[in-house]
Amino acid sequence: MPDISQQLQEQVLQARSGKEKLSIVGGGTKAFMGRAPSSDAGALNVLNVGEHTGIVAYHPVELVMTVRAGTPLSDIEAALAEQGQALHFEPPHFGAESTIGGTFACNLSGPGRPWAGSVRDQVLGIRLLNGKGEHLRFGGEVMKNVAGYDVSRLQAGALGTLGVMTEISLKVMPGPAASLTLVQDMAMDEVLHYMNSRAAEPKPITAACWVDGKVYLRLSGAKSAVEATAEKWSGDVMEKGEAFWRSVQD
Repeated sequence: MPDISQQLQEQVLQARSGKEKLSIVGGGTKAFMGRAPSSDAGALNVLNVGEHTGIVAYHPVELVMTVRAGTPLSDIEAALAEQGQALHFEPPHFGAESTIGGTFACNLSGPGRPWAGSVRDQVLGIRLLNGKGEHLRFGGEVMKNVAGYDVSRLQAGALGTLGVMTEISLKVMPGPAASLTLVQDMAMDEVLHYMNSRAAEPKPITAACWVDGKVYLRLSGAKSAVEATAEKWSGDVMEKGEAFWRSVQD
């Protein structure tokens, strides 16, 4: 679990002293997002956060995890799966090298976002390096952390423009006891009304989409609630439903 925060801080200080630009890089799977850094006005150096990895703290009972920004999503999800927990915002991977820092910087969530919330909704606290090379901490590692301005949430979607995230504390959630996906044929002019009417019901919907003339609804939660809803609603139970939703989010 390498902690290279001091090395990253020194590189920021050197860039500030030499008036050089820094390109923040993690796993590189989301490099297509945002504006490409320009080297027109001085040297452009790479700040590789992808080597700053490791789970700093994990409290399954408290549903809180603190990780370094370069930690691969696959490592985080594997550790959570051992405890029957998961990241509810279902981050897309775009590759094996995808990191939690890049996920937060881009504020990317999966198909369950309308029900489970976005990346921004799950962050509890962060540590970051600002443009002066100061290593700052915002927020904390508890659910009810309401003191002061919530700077942590501003980092989600900022694409690294507000600082270099080094650590992230986030909420995790228990995985569902049961999950299945219903699929049926439906015309495009019918699907919006159908989805809205289903979403208005107090049922365990956790994802919905329409692809190639078919509508897909994922039900997750208590086994009794999932089975009762599946019996009431029309549609066939899809085999390999989770693989389908993984393809949707990526």
